[in-house]
Amino acid sequence: MGGNGGSGTTAASTDKRPNELLGSWFVRSGWSKGELARQVNRRARQLGANHISTDTSRVRRWLDGENPREPIPRILSELFSERFGCVVSVEDLGLRAARQAPSVSGVDLPWTAPQTVALLSEFSRSDLMLARRGFLGTSLALSAGPSLIEPMQRWLVPGPSALPPEPEPTGSSRHIGRLSKPELELLESTTAMFRKWDAQCGGGLRRKAVVGQLHEVTDLLQEPQPDATNRKLFKVAAELAELAGWMSYDVGLQPTAQKYFVLALHAAKEAGDKPLGSYVLSSMSRQMIHLGRPDDALELIHLAQYGSRDCASPRTQSMLYAMEARAYANMGQPGKCKRAVRMAEDTFADVHDWDDPDPDWIRFFSEAELYGENSHSYRDLAYVAGRSPAYASLAEPVMQRAVDLFAKDDDHKRSYALNLIGMATVHLLQREPERSAVLAAEAMTVAKKVRSERVNTRIRKTIDTAVRDFGELAEVIDLTDRLAIELPETAEAV
Repeated sequence: MGGNGGSGTTAASTDKRPNELLGSWFVRSGWSKGELARQVNRRARQLGANHISTDTSRVRRWLDGENPREPIPRILSELFSERFGCVVSVEDLGLRAARQAPSVSGVDLPWTAPQTVALLSEFSRSDLMLARRGFLGTSLALSAGPSLIEPMQRWLVPGPSALPPEPEPTGSSRHIGRLSKPELELLESTTAMFRKWDAQCGGGLRRKAVVGQLHEVTDLLQEPQPDATNRKLFKVAAELAELAGWMSYDVGLQPTAQKYFVLALHAAKEAGDKPLGSYVLSSMSRQMIHLGRPDDALELIHLAQYGSRDCASPRTQSMLYAMEARAYANMGQPGKCKRAVRMAEDTFADVHDWDDPDPDWIRFFSEAELYGENSHSYRDLAYVAGRSPAYASLAEPVMQRAVDLFAKDDDHKRSYALNLIGMATVHLLQREPERSAVLAAEAMTVAKKVRSERVNTRIRKTIDTAVRDFGELAEVIDLTDRLAIELPETAEAV
């Protein structure tokens, strides 16, 4: 669809002035008008907004002062945020944001059980309805800095709805309220199955199924249940909301992901499950690192560590230390990064599955994941330190170990692809483009088996770097040709 309707832009005004803020960000991005238009169209397809068809003339009108309709302001905010590694709001771009309803925007939500259930129900229903209509995630804004950290700190404040632990009912067919114990166990096993599918296939394949299951659980939470049942249902809701957030993050729906993470933390608090809450905060921290906000990531990880310090298992503590290292690396603090890496390794040595089995949500954090996270910390240090070969040399053997372990693991294909890409970036830092090209090609082969925009984006960025630094090399030229054929920049709505 062409014309104003096709790009979702308001009619031109006769007294417009050039949008100097948008123009400044645009010039610094290094993009052409055609490149920005192409990226807007690709992101719109990801959101299911297939009616949007932007071109260079439309971008020129935005720069001249025309204000586009949603979801384009939100899309532009996400694109520039990713480009510059920091949150670039709609207002920063000189654009007008749509008015937000309190229930679907912001993260400062009431910490009470009834309102947590209502918000989970409303948001999951809205997500499902908008996805079916082919229009998803356009009314949300990312929060960062104090507006994110301060509300999350209330996770530690005891609430009136916190329930004391209760003994498990006896008998496999004993009913707890209207749900039997086997029915609750089925909900838990279904969540574990969804988590396994995500690790194998990426976030794009089963995201709506997870959201649908979450909505069903919130329906159960709105019915009268004994305390023991409510606690279990809140735990299932927290795990599903975290997984919905993780899958949204994986396919590039960042504001949607953050909203699910926040709701998951609320549900974990109602379940009285501090380790699960710390895991949710670690997912939020990872997202902040991805968005170029390592200070926020560190605040979230420290909150997670403090909140679960007396109850988290060694595996969970090791994961939190590894994420702490990632935050310090991206802040350019090598001493603190290395200390956190050592703590992650030392704590993981205390993991013994036969002694005290971990819950399913943390079992992904294997020896391979430990090596992968720590090697990425060293790799990130190398970039922050101006492409330091010393830190790249630290990363190489650790990341090679992660690649070798993931190569034997069919259940975590996405992690295998991400670590292949990580190794490719390490070899670029070491100015070994031929080896980097081989690894990037292997990553592309694996990427075709998963639906993860995060994987595809990292492959494209790595190849872009190779082209910038070694564009005349035959292996790099072949790699760019293969990328255009095998991973074209198109995406279906999720």
